[in-house]
Amino acid sequence: MNDIHRSMRSQGLVRPREGRVLAGVIAGLGRRFGIDPWPARLLFTLILLIIPGSQILIYPVLWILMPAEESPATATTTVTPTST
Repeated sequence: MNDIHRSMRSQGLVRPREGRVLAGVIAGLGRRFGIDPWPARLLFTLILLIIPGSQILIYPVLWILMPAEESPATATTTVTPTST
């Protein structure tokens, strides 16, 4: 699972910490493809109306596979053990 998270993170597919409505999957996809979150959500809803069902399966899978965006403190802080 860590390999999948690392791969998605390297491709820019992360769930943002801010601007989430449910899990941040659509906001993360929109950010990755250069679309604002609300038009991406609208597009997701329209696709759901045209092709019902598939998105209901895809959303939870992406929720599990897409890593959450790291907080700035977590991304820059590294803990190294010291011996005394």
